[in-house]
Amino acid sequence: MSDLALSPSATPDESSRHRAWRRGWYRFRRNPAAVAGLVLVVLVVVAALGAPWLAPSPESAGTFVNFGERHQPPSLHHLFGTDNVGRDVFSRVLYGYRVSLLLVVFVLGLSVPFGVLLGLLAGYYGGWIETVIMRITDIFLAIPALVMALAITAALSPSLMNGMIAISLLWWNWHTRLIYTTVHALRHEEYVEAAKIAGASDAHILFREILPNCISVISVKVTLDAGFVILIGAGLSFLGLGAQPPTPDLGTMVASGANYLPEDWWESVLPGLAILFAILGFNLLGDGLRDLLDVEVS
Repeated sequence: MSDLALSPSATPDESSRHRAWRRGWYRFRRNPAAVAGLVLVVLVVVAALGAPWLAPSPESAGTFVNFGERHQPPSLHHLFGTDNVGRDVFSRVLYGYRVSLLLVVFVLGLSVPFGVLLGLLAGYYGGWIETVIMRITDIFLAIPALVMALAITAALSPSLMNGMIAISLLWWNWHTRLIYTTVHALRHEEYVEAAKIAGASDAHILFREILPNCISVISVKVTLDAGFVILIGAGLSFLGLGAQPPTPDLGTMVASGANYLPEDWWESVLPGLAILFAILGFNLLGDGLRDLLDVEVS
């Protein structure tokens, strides 16, 4: 009977986590803005992945020109109209989402693991390791992200790859600061002390005990960051320092279409709205995840 009574010791924790998730999911579903954000993000991802099949004029994503249909207004044949060389703007927007999501995956895929690792080390070990890592982090945090990206990209050469590298070099510090704060609060928890007493290595404690408890914070931060990465990437392209023509980048489309305002407004306004929808979707979804996971992300 004693063995039987002791065996289901994890059941209360599992039950409480299940109830917490149900409460969080209920709050998420009751939040119209969060649901709208999820719908927008799903639409953006579907548009990007399905661009070759959804685009009415896939050739418009390349060097295709058709001067006979240049500056055509939105219609059933061209939902977003055509640009100055006759390319279908709607098709280019769909392919532009591919470039934006590629930027998000590349930048966050490089900067988040690096920033999280530094935050884990600084928060867990403290001492001179904390001092060195966090002072370097403070220096990078003091530099405006867009200004730094402009300087790095201009020093290299304008291209999509260099733009992604430039943004990646300055994005890690936000995650370092966030994880440092979280780990600093977790390192004295009972389960961490128990792991130390049991003889667990520092690597085991960091990556098997502490890191899993940071996943919810990281998930919310990554979702919110995705919108900002798209915005900075579009800003670089707008200034001519990101993706270069004929790559269908949303920022480049806004910049080229601005030359024909206000008469041919669709060439600039509609790609700009596409950027707005993507950023809005990720921000609303991030807010919803913050309620779902019940975490605070500064």
